[in-house]
Amino acid sequence: MRIHLPFVEGYGDTGLGLLGDPTRRAIFQLLARRPCSVQELADQLPISRPAVSQHLRVLKDGGLVVSHAEGARRIYHLNPQGLTALRAWLDSVWGDALTSFHKAAEAAASSDPEQETP
Repeated sequence: MRIHLPFVEGYGDTGLGLLGDPTRRAIFQLLARRPCSVQELADQLPISRPAVSQHLRVLKDGGLVVSHAEGARRIYHLNPQGLTALRAWLDSVWGDALTSFHKAAEAAASSDPEQETP
């Protein structure tokens, strides 16, 4: 399964590099609750509005956040397409991990001399 995740290309092999920064993760979590302006986000975080804007730009460039104009301000919210791609990637990783675990458990069970065969 191959999917296109724009942020993965920009951060090499880190996968979830966009959410690796604690402040960016906090912004992402706040936007998961409800759309917000830069000022609303800055009011809830210990960083300045320019710093919030920089983090939003990274999230937006990575496809996880989109914005729309509302009067003189921009309202940011999570990008459903970016979340779908992120979820598909996580599901793929989880599926691979479960398959590997299953194979390891079967191999351990078949090499256990104390295990009875039916």
